[in-house]
Amino acid sequence: MGFIQALLPVFLLILLGHLLRRASFPDANFWAGAERFTYYVLFPAMLVFKLGSADVPHSIYAQTGVLILAMVLVMAALLVMMQWLIRWPGAVFTSVFQGGIRFNSYVGLAAAASLYGEGALSVTAVAVAIMVPILNVICILVFSIYASESQINARAVASSIVSNPLILGSLGGVFISYFSIGFHPLVAGVIQPLSNLALPLGLMTVGAGLQLKALRRASTSFLAASAVKLVLFPLITAGLCMALGIGGTMAQVAVLLASLPTASSAFILARQLGGDAPLMAAIISGQTLLAMLTMPLMLGLLAQ
Repeated sequence: MGFIQALLPVFLLILLGHLLRRASFPDANFWAGAERFTYYVLFPAMLVFKLGSADVPHSIYAQTGVLILAMVLVMAALLVMMQWLIRWPGAVFTSVFQGGIRFNSYVGLAAAASLYGEGALSVTAVAVAIMVPILNVICILVFSIYASESQINARAVASSIVSNPLILGSLGGVFISYFSIGFHPLVAGVIQPLSNLALPLGLMTVGAGLQLKALRRASTSFLAASAVKLVLFPLITAGLCMALGIGGTMAQVAVLLASLPTASSAFILARQLGGDAPLMAAIISGQTLLAMLTMPLMLGLLAQ
């Protein structure tokens, strides 16, 4: 019940965003602008402020990096093995791959704060800073191998990763925290309110972006991606934490990240790089809804 009570506000904000968009309130164009504003301004500001204000030991960065890299590599290998056995069409597999390995950082940061407090939020932000660039690179490599009909422009891909606002915000926050620079009161007075606004508006834009009609594309590929992401990934992550001797807040955060629905931005990558975009939309929407049930269940089970 504790996990349900902590996660319920997170998912209610997602549902609120979906209902408001369906009602065209404030208007039909608001939610697209709100999503861009959150992605390019509010969320980077939150990462800079939360990470820059975090008082975490320097060893956390290396320990988190080892765990995140192990999580990503194990899951990537598992998904490639599934493709070798099942033989999905290339475009379909890229959507299954993204659905099985990526995570919604808005939901993750909000859930971490609700479940484990502000201290866990800092550790989660560090994990996001490490995980986002690794996942972007691996997913683009998968597209280049399985889906691309023409050669992917490596320079354009590298530019998009380097200029990713979440990566820039994360690196900026880590730099400020690592070297104990801190914030001038004037800077903090501006960036803290933006940080406070990021998660509630971000969660509502996740709900506004849900495409429930896309669930008509639900198929065995959708079920496979959802089972891997929402059930198998957290179980494997819990096993990795035990194998590496990692416990406490870091293990809780790792399992939480593994149990999250896939990222909304996966749809953009699928559309731009030749993936199955309608299937990706179904996976994003379906996993976001399913996670309302699976996250409390998995987190409660693995907390035992």
